[in-house]
Amino acid sequence: MDSLNAQYRDIVEKILLEYADFLGNDDQVQVELVFDRERDRYLLVETGWQNGYRIYGTLLHIDIINNKLWIQHDGTEDGIALDLVAAGIPKQHIVLAFKSLEQRQHMEFAMS
Repeated sequence: MDSLNAQYRDIVEKILLEYADFLGNDDQVQVELVFDRERDRYLLVETGWQNGYRIYGTLLHIDIINNKLWIQHDGTEDGIALDLVAAGIPKQHIVLAFKSLEQRQHMEFAMS
């Protein structure tokens, strides 16, 4: 199953890079990518200042756990799960971890 994880790592990194490119950086707010392949954690973070206010937060956080992609946080409008499915990852291998177990029961994605 390690080849499956390697494939998932590549897909997650590619999609997060696309989000980072889309968001871009400006003089005050930077987009940072954190790829921890050893622990299978992938984040897109915004950091900086805007109009005198501190900007810091995780926009996207995905972990690979037991050969499934666990979306821990999704701060996008449409949801990154749809991008993952479009990239070839089966819905049964995507867990919307930011939703409660009760909510996940009624969705097309994996429970855990």
